[in-house]
This record gives sequence, C-alpha cells and structure tokens, in this order.
Amino acid sequence: MPEPDAFPPAVPPSLGQLLRLLHQRFALSVDVALQEAGHADLGQFHANVFSFVPEQGIQVSELAALARVRKQTMAQAVEELEKWGYVERHPDPADRRGRLVFLTDKGKTVRPLAMAAGQQVEKEWASRTSPEQLDQLRTLLQDLFVSLQQEQ
Repeated sequence: MPEPDAFPPAVPPSLGQLLRLLHQRFALSVDVALQEAGHADLGQFHANVFSFVPEQGIQVSELAALARVRKQTMAQAVEELEKWGYVERHPDPADRRGRLVFLTDKGKTVRPLAMAAGQQVEKEWASRTSPEQLDQLRTLLQDLFVSLQQEQ
C-alpha cells in the first residue's frame, strides 16, 4: 500500500503515526544497507539482538527486558542468529542454568554497518530539514523517553 504524499489538512497525523512511519523508513534504509553488505538474512526482527549484546555476553531474558519484547520473541531471534552464525551461546559462569549470548566475529560486523546506515539516514534527513532541527528533535525525544523511564 503506497504511503500518502501528504496528510489531509483537516486530519493532522498523530504523533504515533508519524513516529511509526519515520521508523519504518529508517529501518528500511538500514535493512537495505545490510542486504547490500551481504546480510540479506537479517531483518528488523533481529535488530534488538545486535543493539544490546555487550562484549561480556548477556542472557536472553535480560536481552528481552532491554529490548522490551517478550522472552519468547527474543529467544526466537537469538536462535535464528545462532543458526546463521551471528551469535553463539555459552554457559553462564554465574548461573549454571543460564546461557550467555555473544556476538561472533560475523555478528560483530553488523552493528557498525547498521550504525553507518543510520548516520546516513540522519544526514539525509538533516538536509531535508536542518541539522539544528534534527538535533532539536533528538533532544526532545530523548527528554521525553528519559522522563517516561523515570516514572517506571
């Protein structure tokens, strides 16, 4: 379904709708860059894993909490990424029942590619508005996010 070129003036878009549509465009640009770099198997579903795996590893339940997704959803993403060689799991020395997720060398190549693609999107968006406006938007969204986090 094609996106509208403009929203009807009588019905301004909701903030949620704008955020969702902009996120879709951002994510699509990152997906295309990853595909062009040879990671065609990856999708937005897997992004939360690469964003949150620290060097010392992390349990799936902690990953799910950081990404704010269900544990089953995160476990499925990790399982696929393990099958494709992007992550590996090892026993957690602090918890005999737990397993830690680590990025493999292949997995470690994804984050810089995604970050570079995201920076390119931001550069393009800044050219469509201005760098100052984009910085303002980032600051406003970050302030709102921090404020909402403090309520929890």
